[in-house]
Amino acid sequence: MEYKVVENIYLLVIVTLVSVLQNAFFALKVEKECNTPAFERVSCAKRNCMDAYATFLALMWCAGLCLSQAPAAFAGVVYVLVRHKYFLGYMGQSSQSTPGYLFGKRMLFFLMLMSVLGIVNYLVARYCGSDYNKDMLETLTKAASALLLIP
Repeated sequence: MEYKVVENIYLLVIVTLVSVLQNAFFALKVEKECNTPAFERVSCAKRNCMDAYATFLALMWCAGLCLSQAPAAFAGVVYVLVRHKYFLGYMGQSSQSTPGYLFGKRMLFFLMLMSVLGIVNYLVARYCGSDYNKDMLETLTKAASALLLIP
């Protein structure tokens, strides 16, 4: 594998591996709670996290490859942290999981917006011959990724 290719995806790979470790943690937590009254809540929280996992991975990789790796990886890290908060909140009262859920939706929306902008930029560059927007879009998404932390 060429180092140039690896340079363009290593942050995405790291976030993906961290999210895989998180999924293993969720599975161990469900297994640990197997014979307790909290099993249903933990199992449901894991299932909810797994339902959105494929969407998260697809959006993060599309955003990173189509537009810019760093903001996509940053949003991915924030999403993993928020998903952990959601999982732990779900084990308590149901109202504790709501902030994690809403913040996770914001991360997914940002990743989708990045993906769409990257695809539109590619199509404009391919069929109109101008790629001046790529640098501007990368700068804009890097600046906007910091704004994602505002509650």
